[in-house]
Amino acid sequence: MRAVGLKVLKNRLSEFVRLAASGETVLVTDRDRVVAELGPPTPGRSALASDAILADAIRQGLVSAPLRVAEGPPTRRPVARFADVMAELAGDREDR
Repeated sequence: MRAVGLKVLKNRLSEFVRLAASGETVLVTDRDRVVAELGPPTPGRSALASDAILADAIRQGLVSAPLRVAEGPPTRRPVARFADVMAELAGDREDR
């Protein structure tokens, strides 16, 4: 475990983030008072920030998990038939 002041942390942030990613805990101090801890992610936390934020929101009850998870993306239906779009495009071009 290491302790680092705010000024040093600001100047060498990536170094301390790498230490935390490797499993070491870094205590952040302000005038010799511990104000924060920088450490590795908790076990089970997703590597993607968006997944981790969503999981925390579900745990806090801010959102609810889906009742069922769909297999793949939803089917897409065209808004208009291709032939209709091409006919409309041809009509627009005739006006020129």
